[in-house]
Amino acid sequence: MPRLLFTVTTDLNYDQRMQRICGSLAQRGYAVLLVGRELPQSLPLTPQPYAQHRLRCWFHKGKLFYLEFTLRLLAYLLTQRAAAWCAIDLDTALPVWLRARLGGQPFVYDAHELFTELPEVVRRPAVQWVWRRVEAFIVPRARLAYTVGPALARLFEQRYNRPFEVIRNISRLVEEADIAPVSAPENPFILYQGALNEGRGLEALLDAMPQVRGRLVLCGEGNLSQELRARAERLGLLASGQVAFRGYVLPAELRRLTRQATVGVMLLENLGLSYYYSLANKFFDYLHAGVPQVVVDFPEYRALNEQYDVADLITDLEPATLAAALNRLLPGGDAAHYQTLAHNCRQARRELSWQHEETRLLALFAALAPLGAPAATTVAAVIS
Repeated sequence: MPRLLFTVTTDLNYDQRMQRICGSLAQRGYAVLLVGRELPQSLPLTPQPYAQHRLRCWFHKGKLFYLEFTLRLLAYLLTQRAAAWCAIDLDTALPVWLRARLGGQPFVYDAHELFTELPEVVRRPAVQWVWRRVEAFIVPRARLAYTVGPALARLFEQRYNRPFEVIRNISRLVEEADIAPVSAPENPFILYQGALNEGRGLEALLDAMPQVRGRLVLCGEGNLSQELRARAERLGLLASGQVAFRGYVLPAELRRLTRQATVGVMLLENLGLSYYYSLANKFFDYLHAGVPQVVVDFPEYRALNEQYDVADLITDLEPATLAAALNRLLPGGDAAHYQTLAHNCRQARRELSWQHEETRLLALFAALAPLGAPAATTVAAVIS
């Protein structure tokens, strides 16, 4: 079977989407290499059924990081051989495209998000202009392109008049015995899993907590880590034990913690089309654990909830709105409603599983032909 090389800027230990994608392809028999980034706090790589490599950088954010990572990634890719080269999002796309072009092999683009519409990009018009130029160059040149949800796929198709496949970031179906009980646990807590970044509704969530009957556990780190901890401290939430920051949590431990949660939260703000049309993996992680959730009323989540009824949707992130929605699902709230949502989660997980997405993924790469001997391409030909 051919060798496939994937690239990300994340720490590979915590990138569950890539663990699923690379694991499925490796189990099918492909030789897979996943290249990512080593951070100062990175733990040793966890064993996976595919090869892994992490690049170490001097810079960890901003323009200097992207420049350094691009150069380091290109230098590394020039030492590698593969039958197809897959870039995850725009921040790895240029060196991967160039390496694929030099080898005359297929270039694959996996859009985990709409990079040009991320909040940190949208608020800086000059930066957004640059990334839009990169996107306009990269997307039409991909032999295969796919993304995480139907709404983003339609947007890409309208923007570039080319097909975009959908591989949703859904949890793998496991045995029923691994799922949390339907009834709320005696020590109820609300779980947030994901990056502690802007646009995640976390400031409003902390402001709501004094009115909420239950604890909040946050798993992850991000560019608001210190600010959110300071906010929780000012509100007295750390001293009271009502809020706990767990930091980075490895996937196996995160799955265990999710099964113990009473309520999950997914509270993106409409700060750009990437968030508005998102389909976050945490939505499916809560669902697979049998945990009802409070979710922002954005198109993808509304469509799924209309079909499966697994969450309570909210139209704003006012603290009073959040507190009311959370208290409804916590002990002392609407127990019958809670159990209905939990039951629906158990039913929906059999249809919404990685096993179904995996079938489409494998079919896409099987059709990516020919994945055989490379045709040499000169640097002059690339430049021209």
